[in-house]
Amino acid sequence: MATLFVTHHSCIDHDPGPGHPEQRDRLRVIQRVLEAEEFMFLHREEAPKADLDLIKKVHDPAYVDRVMAAIPQSGYESLDGDTYVSPASGEAALRAAGGVCVAIDAVMAGHERNAFVGVRPPGHHAEYDRAMGFCLFNNVAVGARHARDAYGIKRVAVMDFDVHHGNGTQDLFYNDPDLFYCSTHQWPLYPGTGAPDERGCANNILNVGLTSGAGTAEMKEAFEQTVLPGIAAFKPELLIISAGFDAHRNDPLAGLSFIESDFVWMTEQLLALAGEVCDNRVVSVLEGGYDLPSLAICVAAHVRTLMTS
Repeated sequence: MATLFVTHHSCIDHDPGPGHPEQRDRLRVIQRVLEAEEFMFLHREEAPKADLDLIKKVHDPAYVDRVMAAIPQSGYESLDGDTYVSPASGEAALRAAGGVCVAIDAVMAGHERNAFVGVRPPGHHAEYDRAMGFCLFNNVAVGARHARDAYGIKRVAVMDFDVHHGNGTQDLFYNDPDLFYCSTHQWPLYPGTGAPDERGCANNILNVGLTSGAGTAEMKEAFEQTVLPGIAAFKPELLIISAGFDAHRNDPLAGLSFIESDFVWMTEQLLALAGEVCDNRVVSVLEGGYDLPSLAICVAAHVRTLMTS
């Protein structure tokens, strides 16, 4: 078995506007770096469109209809203060969610050892009935629902190491004891959620805030003392990673000080844990990361680790 890379050219076509940090080149640099010879054994698949009915099982159906109706024929439309759509955004959002689902299919069926889903727009800020933080639909939450519906599994965990707290995933998981959301993030920072006392209906939410400037030592302490024991205790049947790379020290939107090797270490730890608790079932999904050189380097390191650990 190999590692699967799922993406689609339509996810590049989503254009949030000139000067927007969630720019189209984010996915271009990822696709380019994964064309290197060392990644020749990656299996590759195009992301299909997710079924709208599946997305409506996760999000308010009226909200889903509003998002799709807001897609303009030309120009840009604002969904919130920093979340914009353009003519290709509807297809991109459907393929972003669909890419997670097809990756889960491959991993759950045992065809692939794990997967990285390189899609945009990202998803972890999208709440039940609200777009925000560059996100339209919550890709990992849609994937978790698909895994449960299609494969009869009960417990799904999401580990989010994006520098921003995934308020949307927390919102969608909060009242379901069989969904577990764990996040390391800069605190305080946008979107203002992610306090340690936000614990969910059954202690199924686990937030670890890191102060501005925190780096390798603080990250490892958070993982070893809180993150890894928390996920292990939950005993998920599938582990989804919300893989944001904006905790890197060069990222312009935040103030943590992670380096390339930190993303390797986190990935290694999560893969080792998945080997113990969920038969190595891991699907990683792109979230943030806005310094293009750092994003490319860190994604390459992350995928290299998925392939070799």
